[in-house]
Amino acid sequence: MLEKQFVITIARGYGSGGRHIGKALAEELGVHCYDRKLLRLASDESGINEGLFGLADENPSLKMLLPIARRERGGEIIPPDREDFVSNENLFRYQAKVITELAKSESCVVIGRCADYVLRGVPNVLRVYIHAPLEDCSRRVSEMNSIPLEAARRLVQITDKRRTAYYAYFTGSSWKNADNYDLCLDSSSFGHEKCVQMIREYLKIKLSVL
Repeated sequence: MLEKQFVITIARGYGSGGRHIGKALAEELGVHCYDRKLLRLASDESGINEGLFGLADENPSLKMLLPIARRERGGEIIPPDREDFVSNENLFRYQAKVITELAKSESCVVIGRCADYVLRGVPNVLRVYIHAPLEDCSRRVSEMNSIPLEAARRLVQITDKRRTAYYAYFTGSSWKNADNYDLCLDSSSFGHEKCVQMIREYLKIKLSVL
């Protein structure tokens, strides 16, 4: 067990196994893994119904997508409905507050939720991105959900598109940009167990020079 307090953030493509890798890593390190549990914590902190966090979590509405899409095309930006905009911002703000407080109080693994961005500038944070080829992710999602491969492929593409939009909306950066992370791993090339080992070893290296 490492003595220094640390946080490992896991961004992951849908079907890459990033959630499984994060949970296995947390178990090996003897720390908590926060994924959807963050929604409950943010709900407790804010008094906002947990279901609303679930609806907004990494699943942007059309109103959130439009400003990004318009900006990319160079057209006129259409502002989102003010009430919805504030609500989404508040949901994100409460999640960010919970993540920041966890980083101050304990060592842990945080999956998704733009945690790499939320904890930018915080010491002893290792930011990891797990990805895999589309076909490998599609096969995994097909097996997990017992759905046809083509349906799984569409689900992977749609989910990753939503995550990309969510990340861009709240961070102003690209979700798949390697500059956002300390370590990017192809889970198909290495396998889940080796990914866990590599992250663990990299964590030791990173902490030893801090």
